[in-house]
Formats: sequence, structure tokens, C-alpha cells
Amino acid sequence: MDSAHIRNFCILAHIDHGKSTLADRFLELTATVEGRKMHEQYLDMHPLERERGITIKMQPVRMNYESGIMNHEKAIDPNSLLLIPSSLNSTQTFVLNLIDTPGHADFSYEVSRALAAVEGAIVLVDATQGVQAQTLANLHLAENQGLTVIPVINKIDLPHAEIAKCEEEIMRLLSCAPEDILKVSAKDGTGVAELLDAVVARVPPPVQPGGVIGEHPLRALIFDSKYDPYLGVIAHVRIMNGTLKKGDRVHCAVSEAAAEALEIGVFLPQRKEVAELGVGEIGYIATGIKEPSRVRVGDTIIARTHADRTRTDADTRVAPLEGYKESEPMVFASLFPEDQDEYDALRDGLGKLKLEDAALTFAPEDSGALGRGFRAGFLGLLHMEIIAERLRREYDLHLVLTRPSVAFRITRLDGETETVFSAARMPSMHEIRAIEEPWVRAEAITPAMYLGALTSLISTASGSMTRTHTLTGERMLIEFEAPLREVIVDFYDRLKSASHGFASFSYAPIGYRACDLVVLEILIAGETQPSLAEVVPRDQVYVLARARLAALKELLPKELFAVALQAVVEGRIIARETIAAVKKDVTAHMYGGDRTRKMKLWKKQQKGKKRLKETGRVTIPPEIFFKLHRRED
Repeated sequence: MDSAHIRNFCILAHIDHGKSTLADRFLELTATVEGRKMHEQYLDMHPLERERGITIKMQPVRMNYESGIMNHEKAIDPNSLLLIPSSLNSTQTFVLNLIDTPGHADFSYEVSRALAAVEGAIVLVDATQGVQAQTLANLHLAENQGLTVIPVINKIDLPHAEIAKCEEEIMRLLSCAPEDILKVSAKDGTGVAELLDAVVARVPPPVQPGGVIGEHPLRALIFDSKYDPYLGVIAHVRIMNGTLKKGDRVHCAVSEAAAEALEIGVFLPQRKEVAELGVGEIGYIATGIKEPSRVRVGDTIIARTHADRTRTDADTRVAPLEGYKESEPMVFASLFPEDQDEYDALRDGLGKLKLEDAALTFAPEDSGALGRGFRAGFLGLLHMEIIAERLRREYDLHLVLTRPSVAFRITRLDGETETVFSAARMPSMHEIRAIEEPWVRAEAITPAMYLGALTSLISTASGSMTRTHTLTGERMLIEFEAPLREVIVDFYDRLKSASHGFASFSYAPIGYRACDLVVLEILIAGETQPSLAEVVPRDQVYVLARARLAALKELLPKELFAVALQAVVEGRIIARETIAAVKKDVTAHMYGGDRTRKMKLWKKQQKGKKRLKETGRVTIPPEIFFKLHRRED
């Protein structure tokens, strides 16, 4: 395939700005998917994506497009598909490799992986909402990658669309001219053909890194992967140099895993086997490797002959691709099976999800109360919920999930430093000299009328504002810094509440800062619950302790005996609540008669409740943890 006729691009947008719908129109216009098989959000393959209405996993697809050709049989509304003049030959067929990316802030790492495999990006903005925080975050990623950006305003068909305001915001952000901004309706197809022509005209064709022309050893970037029980690890690759054929012996440059290309192909969007992949093409390689950890996202696939030569001749070394880094987990939580017999199944499930989701990390952990499990790292709270839900659905596991935390850096009295991922693992405060926690730099976009409410919210979250900037007359951009532990739990929900749903925000880590924190432990019926322990600011510990106990009292089901809820800090009980016992009328069957008979039954019931209180244990339903995380009480 001539790389001059290839265009690799992705769609970047805030959540619910019409990204998946626009991808549907691309598939229809290029006849990539048969009309009888087409349905909404076609590229959202996973059931959870359709249930929640969001894109979770990136999905590549290869489309053939004849630039400048009006095909009335393929168009949704042929009268609305406007064409633009083009110097390109109108009969040329181009291969368009699209990568549909997630829009939620938790999955920004998915976006960064997609950007490493393409040359251009469509930045999609909802005409009714304008530029949002995640739009800005994705735009920064694209600019840092040096991609060609095509700004597009979507949903122009809606009666309350504010196209002029969106244009003004985009021009301020990109310093572009009005004619550079395309306007489409992904719903009815208006302007979609014009947009595809713009992709062909503006996005540069792929070139080999370093400007290499001609023959060059194979180098392919692994930007995603999946596991197949028959074909092993299937690596999603972008060919940077050379060619790849079925049967080629290949090697992962970093992990040093050797494999044979059992099958290679492209995405239509289902896998389609082909004979060869050349420079600039996006496709897959079935490696036959059965150990998911040996094929890492971000690694470089090279020819086996060059890998062997690397060990003996440094001058002919084929270097791995640069400028691609692995994700760093932002949120940590522990996963324990309710039945310890499911431990191996949990380990296998996490291993397979890790293959599909490079941002997921996990390591074995042992808890006295909860047994054996895993400490897992996630990109955010939504990411954590998705992983837990997939483990329950796809592997039929019953899990206990601990309260999410961040990675704290502690310095002991003897000068040693270590990283602690959960409150339950925090050493005694008498052994600690200093604690540091991660901070983030965040951007929030809000109508000007809610600026005061957001300023108060940021202050409540122990944050500090650094700059405010006017996007248009009615919308403002707020830049601030805050502790990550405040942001990950429920800051987004509180932000939406304070702005009546109009504000949005995104964030990125900026390093560690010193802090004054303590461990808040929760006792239920006299038993410490490691899964409910959390690290909180010392000056807020009394308020938070009462709030946690009040929430637990509301959420936990009643038992046949009174249940004591206690909050403990540094060995001292600082708050208490009691869940009253379920009342059972043991004298309901008695009608009149001597009262001493009733008193005898009541005393017998009291003794039974006393024994239950001494020996009984309280089981915490798994959904309680999620409700506490989001402070829905």
C-alpha cells in the first residue's frame, strides 16, 4: 500500500459531544459496514459502553474513501453532504484509519495511546455546550504530539446551537481562522463528507520516523492488545518502518518476547486477515504468546533477525520507538474475593483485563480480615467501577472492594522512605517523620455566574486557584491546584452540583507535597474494617468521622442485635453511632393471660441478643463501598 494514500487520525471530544455518532456516519459514508448490520454507536463493542452511553475502549477501523466523490447510495442525506474544492485527483481512493477514543477524563491514557499511532486529530465540540475541560486536555495532548488538528463543531442541527460562540472559543484556543473550522451534524450527516475530504487534504500521510526513505528494518508500535484463547496475545500495531508478513519471526524490543506472526490483518472494524502490512498502516498481529504480561503496550515489535543482531553488533541495533510512556495509576484500591476459593479466578481475570487495559496494574495483597486479594491501580473512580463490574459480569466473581486511596510517600524516623497505597498499610504515626501526597493541576470551565460557588468548592477541597481566564463573555476557565485524594472521590459530582450541571473539569498530576494527615479507622461491632480505613487531614478528622458513621448507619442493614459503629484515630475513639436491633415481637402469638409469661419470653430474647452481640459478625454488602466513595448519603 502506497503510504501517500493513507491517512491516520482519531476523534477527540468531551463525553457526550457526539464522537461515536460521527464515527457511525463515517462508517456509513464509506460503506465500511453493511446497512443491514449498522446500528448506533457501532464502534462501542462492549455491553458496558452501550449501557452507560460512553466509550471506554479505543477502537480502530479502516475505511476506504474516494475523496470528492458524491455517492448518493452511501449518504444518509445526499443533499446535505457538501463538497469542498480539492486539488487532489477526485478519483483517488484513500485508506482512512480512524481510532475512536474515549471522552471521559479517566480514560485519557487511552487517548494518549491513540495519538501515538496517528498524524491527525479531529477535535469535536458540541455546539450547545461549547469547549469543555476534557476538550482542552485532549487538545493539549494532540499539540504535544505534534498532530494536525481539525476543529469541528457538531450538532449544528439543534435549535439551541450556539455556533458563533463555539467558533469564538475555538479561534481563541487554536488561533485559527473561521474558515478552518468545519460544521457538521453527526445525527443527520450534514457536512460529514466535507469533513472526510478535509481529513484527506489536511492530515499528512505517514512517514517513517527520522524521514527515512526506502528499505528500513521493521518497527511497529504496540498501542493496544487483546487476548484470544486460540491465537494468544493479539497486538494492535502501527507500522512505523518496514513491512510485516504472515509467518515473520518477530521480537518485542523491551520485553524481549519472541513470537511468530500467526496472523496479521486490519480492522473493518472486525478483524480481517491480510497478506502484508506496510509503512503507515494500522492493523494487528496474532503472536501466539499465552502470557499477557510479555506483550506490553508501548513496546516496539522488530524483526527477529535484527533482534539477534542487536546482541552481537551494537552498530546495527534497531532502537525501540521513543516518546511513548506507560501510564501511572492515580487511584488504588484492594480487591478481595468473598469466597477465597475464587482467588485464582480473580488473578486470571485481572491478568486478562490487564491485557486489554494497559492502565490497570495489580499486585498480590494479604489482609487478615479479608484474606488474599490484590491491590490494584486505576486511572480514576470510573475506571475502577468499570473493572470491578467487568470482573463480576465476565468472570462471575463476588468481590469486596476497599475504599479508594492515592499513593502516599512517607519518611520514617530513621530516614527511610516508602510508598504506601492504602490507609490499612500506613505505619503508626509515631514511626513517621513526614508524609507527602500527590497533587494535581486542574482546569475547570464554567459559566461566569457560578464562579463564586466553584471558588468555594475548590477551597473546601484544600485547593488553591492559580488563574482565571475568560473564554467568552459568559464562560470562564479556572486553573487550580488541589490534593489528588480530594479530586478522585467525589469532586466531579460536587462540581456538577455547584454549577447546576454546566461546569466540567480535567486534571493532570504535578508531583508530591508535604501534608498533615492521620488514619481514620472504622470499627463495626468491635471489629476493625480495613476496607473502610482512610487517610484524612488532621484538621477535618472529627467532621469526617461523624459523617462516615452517619452514612454507615443509614446504609448498613439492621441486624438482630444492636451494632456499634466507632471511628478511631491513633487508638482513640472520636465518634460513635449505634444501629438499633431489628425488633421482633416474640409475644405476638399470645392473647391476654398472665403478664409474667410475656416477661419470661422478653428476658429470653434479651439473653439471645446478648449472645449474638458477643459472637455475631456484620457482613458489609459490596455496594456499600461505592455509595460511601461517592458520599451519596
